[in-house]
Amino acid sequence: MKIKATLDRIPGGMMVVPLLLAAAINTFFPNLLRIGGFTEALFVNSSSALIALFLLIAGTQITFKTAGTSVKKGLTLLTFKWVIGAGIGLIAIMLADSNGLFMGLAPIAIIAAMTNSNGGLYIALAGQYGKEDDKAAYPFLALSDGPFLTMVALAIFGTMGFAEGMFSPVDFVAVLLPLLVGVVIGNLDKDMGDFLHKGSDKLVPFFAFSLGMGINFTSIIQGGISGILLGVMTVLFTGGIGYLIFKWIGWNPIVGTAEGSTAGNAVGTPMAIAAANVSFMPMAELATVQVAASVVTTAILLPIFIGFLAKRLEKKTGKEVKEINATM
Repeated sequence: MKIKATLDRIPGGMMVVPLLLAAAINTFFPNLLRIGGFTEALFVNSSSALIALFLLIAGTQITFKTAGTSVKKGLTLLTFKWVIGAGIGLIAIMLADSNGLFMGLAPIAIIAAMTNSNGGLYIALAGQYGKEDDKAAYPFLALSDGPFLTMVALAIFGTMGFAEGMFSPVDFVAVLLPLLVGVVIGNLDKDMGDFLHKGSDKLVPFFAFSLGMGINFTSIIQGGISGILLGVMTVLFTGGIGYLIFKWIGWNPIVGTAEGSTAGNAVGTPMAIAAANVSFMPMAELATVQVAASVVTTAILLPIFIGFLAKRLEKKTGKEVKEINATM
């Protein structure tokens, strides 16, 4: 049975197939793997630990001389993601109907979904299509976790003020530290870095499966067509524009597209914003289900979209993405 060959033929298959399989299990048989012990530890609760290990291994391939490239890529990804999401959110606020909705979408849902990316998904896609400095850009993307950047946008637009506790420097350091440990190990001993790096790709299907165990397809139904539309917009606008920006700079455009998702933690952003400013409470519930639908939609659609772009790029250049990486 040619499992790997089959997965390789599917766009983003090594990541998207385990993720969708787990999401199906979580939707229809949620307690099947939640039986404790090693089973639950590996298949349900392992994503954070495996992503941290993946990040540490990526760090072993980063030299102190090349670390600046990772910082540039991370800040570029973070900036354009926020600018696009906040900009479309502002348009939605300006063009909202009498119910405060734009194309059936709550503006707060648009900003929350489009400015916050799924870090696990980015790591998996950057691991499959990018280089080590692309993976090492991830800690800067963690700055978009939670409601902080959504609140920044709303504060700039004059619709709310800041609230304490919306951003934690400690949380950022906690994400950055595994990468820094890897950088130190790799620079102290190249052989140790090479040893660790050999197994990094094998982590992808395992943490993808664990990520999928946090997805429930009923979120798409609850969010309705508007929630699916939000997910499609997130992929096409933040992912598509990310592709063009990275291509213009001269970096791997596939990695720019890998930011075109919505993080699971963004689901809690509307309620967090409403708790800080009660004027958002009437929209918070609708925005929550729309963001949840975007999380699931982008998790399914983005790997497929990236697989399509990768095949198109390979056909145009006559080279595989990994070969293209070597020249960027």
